[in-house]
This record gives sequence, C-alpha cells and structure tokens, in this order.
Amino acid sequence: MTTIHLIHGEPAAAALRQALQAREASRRSENAPAGGPAERVIALADDLTVGPLRDIDETGNPGATQRTAFWQRLDGMPETLVQDDCMALAALEASDAHVVIWHTHNAADQLALRRVCYRLRNAPQRLNEVRLAADDLAGPPDAAAARLLAHLPDAAPISVLRITRLALEWQEAKFANGEMRRWRDNTFTSGTWADLDALILEILGASQPASTSGTAGTSWLACDTLGAALVRGGAGLTVGEPFVLWRLRELAAAGELRLRDDMCVAQASAAEASACATTHRSHGARPALPRTAAHLSLPR
Repeated sequence: MTTIHLIHGEPAAAALRQALQAREASRRSENAPAGGPAERVIALADDLTVGPLRDIDETGNPGATQRTAFWQRLDGMPETLVQDDCMALAALEASDAHVVIWHTHNAADQLALRRVCYRLRNAPQRLNEVRLAADDLAGPPDAAAARLLAHLPDAAPISVLRITRLALEWQEAKFANGEMRRWRDNTFTSGTWADLDALILEILGASQPASTSGTAGTSWLACDTLGAALVRGGAGLTVGEPFVLWRLRELAAAGELRLRDDMCVAQASAAEASACATTHRSHGARPALPRTAAHLSLPR
C-alpha cells in the first residue's frame, strides 16, 4: 500500500524526499528485499495562520476563492497555492493510502495537522504522525535530510480520540475566521492585522539608538530579521518575508511608515535592500512611539 508523507513547505518536503531516497539507497546497499510500499511526499504550501478560512473545506472549496484573493495581495505568491492544497487533500480522501503527517510545534504546522485530521477523520486508521523539533528542519538541506532520516522510524498512529479533538479545533479555527491565528500555550487564538502592525512599529522603534541625526547611527533591519523579531516579540506565528513586506506597504499607505528608496542603497547592498522605513508618531489610538528613525532594509 502507498504511503503519503505530508509536510508543510517545499524546503521541508525536499529534505524529506532526500531522507527517503537515502533510506532506499541504504537498503539496496545492504541487499535488503526490494518491493516495499511506494512512498510519496506532498508539500502543503498554504500558510493557514493568516487569511480567511471559512468554507475552505466545504464541497467545491468555496472558501478557496477568498483565500486566493488574499494571497494575491502579497507579491510573489503562486496563484495556485490554495487550490493545490485543496486538490491534494481531496485526492487523499479519495485514496486508501496510509498518511504520515510530519509537524513541528510551529503554528502553521499545527494548523496543517488539524486540517488533515479533519479531512481524514472518517478514516482514522490511515493517519500517522512524526513529531519534530524546529531545529530538525534548520540548516543546510543535507543536514535537515539527515535529521529527518533519523526520524523515519518514529512514525506512529494518531489515536482516534486525538484525531477527533484536532478536527474539532480546526473547525473552531475556521468558524472564528480571524485575520491571523496565533499559537500560544498549545492553544490557537484569533488576531488582527492591527495587532501585528503595532508589534512591527514597536520593534522598529525599539531597534533604534536613543538619538539619531539624519542617517548617522541608524541601525538597519532586514526583512528576515524583522520576521524573527516578531516571533520573539510574541506574534504567535512565523511571519514570512512576503507577509512582512505586505504589512509594511499597508503601514506606509496608512502614514505609519515612510518608505525611502534613496537612503537604503547608500548603506546596504542592492542585493539586500532597496528601501527603508521610518516610523513616526501615529495619530490613531496606538501609544506614542519613540521619535527616532527606524530604518528597515527591504529586498529587491
């Protein structure tokens, strides 16, 4: 019988494919019997921590249109990202393959786990999981593949009781339909763009020296640095670069940030940056931020 491995993100899927190939090569070198079950890896690409979820799993996936429209607001996102996941899950439902879900404690992984449990809740005997630490997927692809290879024997069935609970939690997340879903203390809560925007402005303000004049003494933040700072600051989800860039554009349009192309290139290479953002006092309900210039380097 075929075994389907599900994992969130193509880089992780590529490492898992490499791990499976390494195991097969090892078996051949040991003259182990051939003809084992076929195995395939599917990368779930849709980051379920952000954007609308309601009706995403209904017949015909009517909610997919809303999610697709959401992702199209972010530059560089594949147009078929949402539909690809929907089609993969529909094919899984129609098959009789064993399924192994690989997941870390990351919010996106945990939501993907819950969605798969919901979609296959009527065939619980097919569901298995491998629990990973975040470090298992870190570093060069070869290193990640080696760690995943060591975890291949860890695949274990998911109990019917746990599948039922995870499926219900997915239903709750869809019903809440928040702008963001944050994973804290093993619980999902809904958040808003305003929550994340306030944290972005706080981090940008706190990253600056106590006193700046022009560009002298200005500290610079790359997008991945800001994304990591958001996670450390309590965002409750991993904030990828496309999402960071979108929120910065929205903040600039609202007058919360000033994007400046001229100063960024002067202090950062073109490969690393093409603009910088400076915070200034909000006229809304947010608390006053420091009057220092917060510069953010953005990739081209």
